[in-house]
Amino acid sequence: MSTKAHSVAIVGAGLAGSEAALVLAFSGIPVSIYEMRPDRMTPAHQTAHAAELVCSNSLKTDKLPSAHGLLKAELQRLNSPLLAMALAQRIPAGAALAVDRDCFGATVTQALMATAGIAFHRQEITTCNDIPLPAILASGPLTSDALADSLMQFCGTQHLHFYDAIAPIISADSVDMNIAFSASRWEKGEPDYINCPFTKDEYERFFTALTTADKTHRRPFEDERYFEACLPVEEIAARGEKSLAFGPMRPVGLIDPRTGRRPYAVCQLRRETANGESYNLVGFQTRLAWKDQQEVFRLIPGLAAADFERFGSIHRNTYIDSPRLLSPLLEFKNVPGMRIAGQLCGNEGYTESIATGHLAALFTLASLKGVEIPPPPVQSALGALLAHVTQSATEPFAPSGVNFSLFPSLDIPTKPKMSKENKKQLYCTRALEQLELWIQNIQQICG
Repeated sequence: MSTKAHSVAIVGAGLAGSEAALVLAFSGIPVSIYEMRPDRMTPAHQTAHAAELVCSNSLKTDKLPSAHGLLKAELQRLNSPLLAMALAQRIPAGAALAVDRDCFGATVTQALMATAGIAFHRQEITTCNDIPLPAILASGPLTSDALADSLMQFCGTQHLHFYDAIAPIISADSVDMNIAFSASRWEKGEPDYINCPFTKDEYERFFTALTTADKTHRRPFEDERYFEACLPVEEIAARGEKSLAFGPMRPVGLIDPRTGRRPYAVCQLRRETANGESYNLVGFQTRLAWKDQQEVFRLIPGLAAADFERFGSIHRNTYIDSPRLLSPLLEFKNVPGMRIAGQLCGNEGYTESIATGHLAALFTLASLKGVEIPPPPVQSALGALLAHVTQSATEPFAPSGVNFSLFPSLDIPTKPKMSKENKKQLYCTRALEQLELWIQNIQQICG
């Protein structure tokens, strides 16, 4: 590997790579970012846009107190470029931060092209030896086979694989609004979701069709190892007849206006585009064959005439054994100057990829200045996520999104018992206080 002074190579223009490139460029560091699309596409990407959102258009909630809301609040405090763009591109989705994915990707791409100091190369990097140092590897969970093979040799360890699934998208005008209704749970906020209500008989008929439908077959090189937070809907159904009704189709907080009662189950549709012409089926990631998707999902009340703009699909996600390979600053232990960020390092989720991309940029920036900054405190969402990625003792290592189970326990008395909401608030308060101290510290270190 070669070293090019005072310039940073970034492989991959996904969420992590785009965030890292903009953070470094805004700090005056020249960046060369390499993206193989559109010359070489992945099985899941649809466009040549940077930061394309593949599985869903939702970055989850930005409300406090919640772990996802806290992570976004911390990134806002760090002036995250991509989070600012997502907030600017926001479309109605209740408490979720959802965006029109085409507009968001185009906005990020334009920012990368227009920012001084960023050289954007439409070029595939096929080996780790082709990456000049210092560098940030953010090629994502769909890293090309050539680079994945090189990375396997480079790491000296076998990759871990798991599936990721994508939900279908349908046209809004194909939904029967005489059956479906617009509402948000508990009537909180605007009625941003379309809800397709099931009776018990309708649910049982749908469940039978779903569990007997034809599935796509995995390829020989792919292990059938799913990420728990993104299970295909048919895999959830296989766990029991009521697993969907108590999972992604739970009807709590919703009343069917036709009956005045809570449905037995519900399929929610979330706006996919800003103009509201397309909706995706929330929680309906799937590996069903396309023909079966049409037959099964049209059994959902209100979707008998559903017009599918994109079928659900399934693909392989790849990540490395980060706790064994990386330092607490996301740097390969055996290759100083090479950092890794995004889902390839074992974080799960859109905002989480932005977060590790931002941190990799900060650590790289400090190194170029000849100083070293400590990782963010583990009491913060950023620090808890980073600690899981780089220091998890669990074997085999499993990717994770941000959640309060990653945080150190609160020092509170056991009695009287505190409500979950109050505990979450304490987690958030402590995190933001500790993060502020960390920011002040790194500003002193970096000058």
